Amino acid sequence: MSALQKINLFDLDRKAMEALFVELGSKAFHGRNVLKWIHKHGVTDFDAMTDLPKKLRTELEVKAEIRPPEIVFEQPALDGTIKWMLELADGQRIETVYIPEENRSTICVSSQVGCALDCSFCSTAQQGFNRNLTSGEIIGQVWLATRELGRPPTNVVMMGMGEPLANFQPVVTAMDVMQDDLTYMISKARVTLSTSGVVPNLYRLREVSDVSLAVSLHAPTNELRDKLVPINRKYPLEQLIPACREYIKGDKRRKITWEYVMLDGVNDSIGHAKALIRLLEGTPSKLNLIPFNPFPGTDYKTSPPEQVEAFRQKLRKAGIMAITRKTRGDDIDAACGQLVGRVRDRSRRQLRRVQSDRLANG
Repeated sequence: MSALQKINLFDLDRKAMEALFVELGSKAFHGRNVLKWIHKHGVTDFDAMTDLPKKLRTELEVKAEIRPPEIVFEQPALDGTIKWMLELADGQRIETVYIPEENRSTICVSSQVGCALDCSFCSTAQQGFNRNLTSGEIIGQVWLATRELGRPPTNVVMMGMGEPLANFQPVVTAMDVMQDDLTYMISKARVTLSTSGVVPNLYRLREVSDVSLAVSLHAPTNELRDKLVPINRKYPLEQLIPACREYIKGDKRRKITWEYVMLDGVNDSIGHAKALIRLLEGTPSKLNLIPFNPFPGTDYKTSPPEQVEAFRQKLRKAGIMAITRKTRGDDIDAACGQLVGRVRDRSRRQLRRVQSDRLANG
């Protein structure tokens, strides 16, 4: 470990932090203390960690760093939603969303810079893919949100930019940190991973985690899902549904949350609802029906509210829990499927204006 290659302590969970401090010739409990300083107290200055020996603090200054992403732009919505644009150490940018509700606060966290899955109805997918995030860049979003809000979120959803199961180990590590008693103490039921269906990694996830699972379904047949969610061509419904059932096997209280964006004239007919009922038979399920959030260049349209309600009622009569998700933050392009999009371009212009104003005003 050289001075030019400092380890970012945001990348470490409890086990890795303990191992690092033993490697440094210190005690494992010092690693636990540092984990608590960083995530529980928000401290990034080693000198402020007063329960560490002075010699250890000096060594940490040389060999380690605590570097979160940087907020370069904040945009509030009329409904209280806030979107943060974050810049990473290499200049790449991601977006994180805070969604306030009466009894809970949710942070929507990104796992990649862009997304490679190319879902046709998703603005984020149209941006292309740059790279995976490190575990530190993932948990750093929760750290920043906690500092900005003055309290930890009650819920975290891995539903931001990217496909979490395509960045497996960093996502798992970050979710472990979220749940640690020394950090944010978020229960497994309140951490949700959303996937489009990377089937092999669904089975891997079951071996190492039992967070809540949300699956981007969006179609009841392979023919239609191939068009909307191209990863279906590699992992079709015949593979995806059994993998989801296996994930919750053995716990009668758990359900799979299925995300289903409502596209006018595409996937929203009563015939589609009937096919969906057949597909999910025998699978403990909750369906989130998501009004489509338009973006520039798309040909898709939002299903009329009465069509969404007729679809929902058909599912409910078949005994499937179905709710229509309330759109949040759509006025700032922070709603489902809108991350990056136009806001990235607009916010950069606004950020430049803010920076110019600051320079002009001294």
